[in-house]
Amino acid sequence: MKFFQLSKNPIALASLLLALTTYWAPPGQLTAQEVAEPPNIILVFIDDMGWGDFSCFGNQAVETQNIDRLAKEGIRFEQFYVNSPICSPSRVAISTGQYPARWKITSYLAHRELNQRRGMAQWLNPEAPMLARFLQESGYSTGHFGKWHMGGQRDVGEAPLISKYGFDQSLTNFEGLGPRILALKDAYNGKKVTAHTLGSDKLGNPAEITYVDRSLVTQSFTQSALQFIKKSESEEKPFYINLWPDDVHSPFFPPEARRSDGSKRALYHGVLDTMDEQLGVLFDYVRNSPNLQNNTLILVCSDNGPEKGAGSAGPFRGFKTHLFEGGIRSSLIAWAPGLIDSDKTGTVNTDSWFSAMDLVPSLLSLANVKTNTRFDGQPLGSMILGNTNESRNAPLFFRRPPDRDSFYGISDCPDLAVRDGDWKLLCEYDGTQAELYNLKLDRGEKNNVASDHPDVTRRLTASVVQWHQTMPQDAGSTFDATPKSRKPKNR
Repeated sequence: MKFFQLSKNPIALASLLLALTTYWAPPGQLTAQEVAEPPNIILVFIDDMGWGDFSCFGNQAVETQNIDRLAKEGIRFEQFYVNSPICSPSRVAISTGQYPARWKITSYLAHRELNQRRGMAQWLNPEAPMLARFLQESGYSTGHFGKWHMGGQRDVGEAPLISKYGFDQSLTNFEGLGPRILALKDAYNGKKVTAHTLGSDKLGNPAEITYVDRSLVTQSFTQSALQFIKKSESEEKPFYINLWPDDVHSPFFPPEARRSDGSKRALYHGVLDTMDEQLGVLFDYVRNSPNLQNNTLILVCSDNGPEKGAGSAGPFRGFKTHLFEGGIRSSLIAWAPGLIDSDKTGTVNTDSWFSAMDLVPSLLSLANVKTNTRFDGQPLGSMILGNTNESRNAPLFFRRPPDRDSFYGISDCPDLAVRDGDWKLLCEYDGTQAELYNLKLDRGEKNNVASDHPDVTRRLTASVVQWHQTMPQDAGSTFDATPKSRKPKNR
């Protein structure tokens, strides 16, 4: 079919363009600067933290000094996206390099019955392409320390262990199986200390569970990660570590000295400050080791936007669960003194727009690991190390969680979104109610210019609807929030 004919059929053209956006990394093709030896990689993926919560991204209430030091010695990225505005699918994307909808995980994994009603899988298929497994098979030691939430929570006790996804060692919380830390909630008000388990205490082997004060959960993960690093050093193996803190997610239980007035935002800031302090122990260990400092890449970002009333999305509209920028844009810091040119340290990349699933092929290329896997992400390793200001050359698509059509005061949340260059479009599943924003001129998404740019609106609407139709479907268009057991009999 000639291009002229395709251009008259937006859906057909979108279908062709969509087929061209999936990146294939064939064996032998290196798409980023090859480093002298495989770099150690630490991915810090923080739960429910907003774009504006680090003080180096504008927070004036809390000084996140350890994170800020990474930024001063590395690069800050202002146009980094996660691939879902909610935790489980966001974690799938940053682990697989693919859209989470491909694996039927489009909202947080919960109880078995709720997962089924939302048209979702019960856990991530262990056959999914995993960054950790690719690195493990290439000689890396691989460890996961922190929140998992890709299977093994609430009443789903038969999910695969984290080791099945390419990890040599793991320690998680109530949203995963195997060795795990469960939190004790102390409000320092004289009331009984309670455990935060959400059913995890009844799953798996009780001997694998350790209870600690909620304010020390990140410390437990960090200490385990440090021990793992030291073991990898003794074995002279490169390492890949997921360090995924969960205590910035509610419920917020900072140490007594950081509870302030006890308000939601004050408690959140107390937890944020404590997390920064606890992560700083690991950062300092790496920084003070000449071998690690020269060949370690630390990436720090968040899994989605902030909970309303807790964290801050900075200048952006919306919160977690929303497809507006506040729900899907994350602050990102890359630290690698031995890999980033000294002229680039302390700089801010305001131009490059890319996403969490782009990190997978990017990190594989930096580690010189080849694969035949078709990723939705694109390799941008040279940009992450500050050598270029390139961006994705393919659109970036989003689908809302099926159970979040109405949330945080918005009665009809947009179902779909697409970022393409400076343009951002949101619409319903069928392409109606289109909203178009020029993010270069209007990053706060305040001025809908869809009627001023009908050609752009039609093109982006066709592309995102087509993408949505090619993905496995969830129950977003039919979801009823009322459990079957509670529905009126004559409804």
